[in-house]
Amino acid sequence: MFRRDILVEVGGLDLNCVGEDAELVTRLHRHLREERRDYRLVFLSEPVCWTEVPPTATVLGRQRRRWSRGLAEVLWKHKGMIGNPRYGIIGLIVLPYYLVFELLGAIVELLGAVAVVLGLVLGVVDAQFALLFFFAAVGYGLLLSFGAFALEEFSFHRYSRWRDLGAGAAASIFENVGYRQMHAWWRLRGIVAFVCGGPTWEAMPRDGFAAVGADALPETTRAGPSGDRDF
Repeated sequence: MFRRDILVEVGGLDLNCVGEDAELVTRLHRHLREERRDYRLVFLSEPVCWTEVPPTATVLGRQRRRWSRGLAEVLWKHKGMIGNPRYGIIGLIVLPYYLVFELLGAIVELLGAVAVVLGLVLGVVDAQFALLFFFAAVGYGLLLSFGAFALEEFSFHRYSRWRDLGAGAAASIFENVGYRQMHAWWRLRGIVAFVCGGPTWEAMPRDGFAAVGADALPETTRAGPSGDRDF
């Protein structure tokens, strides 16, 4: 939600940016900091609406590539804010974090995996050390994922069945082997798309709730012209 007067003041959404919502929030921070005006942009941790997740790995990959490309666009457009004390926490902490860990992290992760494999093949990396380091990295990722899952459940208690809790716990474990690397590849392709150009939007089909017929859904949950549904 945005205050309409401020939204109009900064020129509204940037229709040429894939990550138009994130770009708008960043632009609001930039504008209001440069104007030296008191303001608050508040994050609501408890959502009041939900969006349907992509139903297949192919569609999920398109979504994550688009997100990565959008992040690259936002950071490039507002690169003057990165590391600039004029913009406070946003410039000194938030944007550098997104640059190093969210954008460049995919490059570092994939290059690291390739370097380790090549090192093992060429005999310049000790196999025992590489194995121990692999388990340490996966263990740390597992700890973070499982901790986040447990914190979410303790805070909001969304799951009423033990089966759902078990599925979430299993996903927290297995996402670190396979899915994480695939996700890094999608993110890297988003960066390449930003640098080299290409289609900005791709088809994002949604299946809806299989147990509920389309006629039974409220009008606001049915597909719009773009095929998107918001729940």
